[in-house]
Amino acid sequence: MLDFEKQDGLVPAVIQDYQTLQVLMLGYMNEESYKKTLETKKVTFWSRSRNCLWTKGETSGNFLHVVEMFTDCDNDTILIKAKADGPTCHKGTTSCFDFEESNIGFLSYLQKFIDKRNAERPAGSYTTKLFREGIDKIAKKVGEEAVELVIASKNDNDSLFLNEAADLLYHTVVMLSAKGKKIEDVVAVLKGRHQE
Repeated sequence: MLDFEKQDGLVPAVIQDYQTLQVLMLGYMNEESYKKTLETKKVTFWSRSRNCLWTKGETSGNFLHVVEMFTDCDNDTILIKAKADGPTCHKGTTSCFDFEESNIGFLSYLQKFIDKRNAERPAGSYTTKLFREGIDKIAKKVGEEAVELVIASKNDNDSLFLNEAADLLYHTVVMLSAKGKKIEDVVAVLKGRHQE
């Protein structure tokens, strides 16, 4: 349970893109705005300057839809993973923080999505089909995609090259899931090898 008493009735709320994990903004919540966020599934803050509730997007239409919520170890800060309807910042940028945007965090989201497909196996899903056909079929697809990427790298078609790279990466994540591993495990190996 969030501790609203610790900081004069307010807790910081860090908003993060649910797919890319990019930090979008920081706001403050009181107990009322927190409850409204839970009820509506739209991020609502306490505006310290206007002294009232403020649902992000009520003017711009760029709402932040709650996907997941977490409290920190001291129960005095909240992290909200959200789906943004548009730019988060009033300046028209994805994030209120001025740094180069990166979509690399999407790989973690993709891993979770593929793991869910592996667990649930919904009908009509290409990923489900791969899991049902087993590791031999998945390994064959990874090999095929690797060869296609090598061939595409010899041409001047950037779109084809990037699509083949995406296919290889996707099928590699499927293989990791089939083996009970994650892309984060591969990152840990790379970090272990890395030297400045």
